[in-house]
Amino acid sequence: MIKINLKNSIIDINLEIESTSFVALSGKSGSGKTTLLRVLAGLEDSVGELHVESHVWQDSSTCMSVQKREIGFVFQDYALFENMSVLQNLLFVAKDLELAEHLLHVTEMSELKDRLPRTLSGGQKQRVAICRAMMKRPKILLLDEPLSALDSQMRSNLQNEILSLHKEFGTTTIMVSHDPSEIYRLCNRVVLLEDGKIINDGSPKDILLKTKGSQKFSFEGELLEIKKVDVIFIAIIAIGQQLVEIVLSSDEAESLHVGDKVNVSTKAFSPTISKN
Repeated sequence: MIKINLKNSIIDINLEIESTSFVALSGKSGSGKTTLLRVLAGLEDSVGELHVESHVWQDSSTCMSVQKREIGFVFQDYALFENMSVLQNLLFVAKDLELAEHLLHVTEMSELKDRLPRTLSGGQKQRVAICRAMMKRPKILLLDEPLSALDSQMRSNLQNEILSLHKEFGTTTIMVSHDPSEIYRLCNRVVLLEDGKIINDGSPKDILLKTKGSQKFSFEGELLEIKKVDVIFIAIIAIGQQLVEIVLSSDEAESLHVGDKVNVSTKAFSPTISKN
């Protein structure tokens, strides 16, 4: 269990997180998401308490240094050492060649291990950054919108790899994201921030799913899931920054697949869905 009760000029957070869970921090720009990550990492000052399992990282008499906190941090801008090869970037964190080679294998970067960062694509650089963060076998992995600059296919590939590493290493992962489909795929909990405080907290479906409204509409979205509930099929679709549920016929459920780009429209307030 991670117990957070921390405050500074920007945030005032009281939160408990189950170990090995995957939590998304969401909210408008300036709501305190990145500040919370930096405070957890010890990169910004705060007052209060931070307990990680049985260890005290911060209280009224203790503030563990950044170097001693068992944290991996993946920044949006990669923050790689440009004069070091891919492998050297990883070994700089920990001299564990076996672990470094395993991480590069999982992320399909083994063949590029001797390349310098400037010769890599954005997606490849982010893979290196993720591997480097995992070299400490961190108790907590902090992700600050790590995939926001990548195209949709690369985002999807890296989401799968992040989830795989999260499960393999049993980390507690806290990710800043504005992407509802990313949150739905990866996270089991969403904490919504506003003005540095928590205003909502729950499952991705509870926080992000849009279920109200009866106006006629036609929107493009991405099909995230099809599930059968009793005798009906229900589709979960990401539309912009919202998730919606649509009841499908058996024929629609059979013809559609997760990942499809779809149009969601309504006629006489009865939504219909068709593949683009």
